[in-house]
Amino acid sequence: MDLARELVDLHETPREVPPFSQRYPRLTADDGYAAARLLHEHRLAQGWKPVGRKIGFTNRTLWDRYGVHEPIWGWVYDRTLIHARDNQATVSLAGLVQPRIEPEIAFKLKQPDSIEWMAHSVEIVQCHHPQWKVTIADCTADNGLHGRLIVGAPIPLRGNLADVEARLFKGERLVDKGVGANVLGGPLLSLAHLVELLKKQPDAPPLRAGEIITTGVLTDAHPVAAGETWRTEVTGFDGMTLTFA
Repeated sequence: MDLARELVDLHETPREVPPFSQRYPRLTADDGYAAARLLHEHRLAQGWKPVGRKIGFTNRTLWDRYGVHEPIWGWVYDRTLIHARDNQATVSLAGLVQPRIEPEIAFKLKQPDSIEWMAHSVEIVQCHHPQWKVTIADCTADNGLHGRLIVGAPIPLRGNLADVEARLFKGERLVDKGVGANVLGGPLLSLAHLVELLKKQPDAPPLRAGEIITTGVLTDAHPVAAGETWRTEVTGFDGMTLTFA
């Protein structure tokens, strides 16, 4: 598949390119997932290890802005996962194109149908298309736009996460805030949606014990650059401070 070969090259030589959907005009979301599977297989052959999933476009307040009106998913790997020590981390942006920061809530699965713990997380997403102009097919092809996942200190599971508030700071300046209900009504509902979404895709492996699942941005996504320090706070969780390198 030409698109799959382009994806491999694009991730090995990062750059902006015209949207896939413009150059493959009949490209569907399912076609995108098929191309992403071939990228995934290439990464496995190179020694990458899948450690979880990200679900994106769960924040319905952003659908009209990005032109994507349903959730998508992508893989998280050992090479993209960072565990924040004492809720601080230095995050390399090397190889990422137009990176943006997203405060989220993540879960670690004890079993495919049960949760071991949850944590405040930050996903760094990226976009290989100019000005973040995308369709859903562009996003499913590009592994859900995943770049990095930084996970904070685990805490026991809480029942109601719809009312948690996330606050995002650049330095000490408040940039954005949002609530858990933004992601499909709450992070647990976002996780449940991912389970059902994977059932509809015969070639998608179901969730497994030990996976870390991040459930979507609670605010908006904001551009980040090397040299910047950002801080996140989420109700009931320890905050995180991230310095980008």
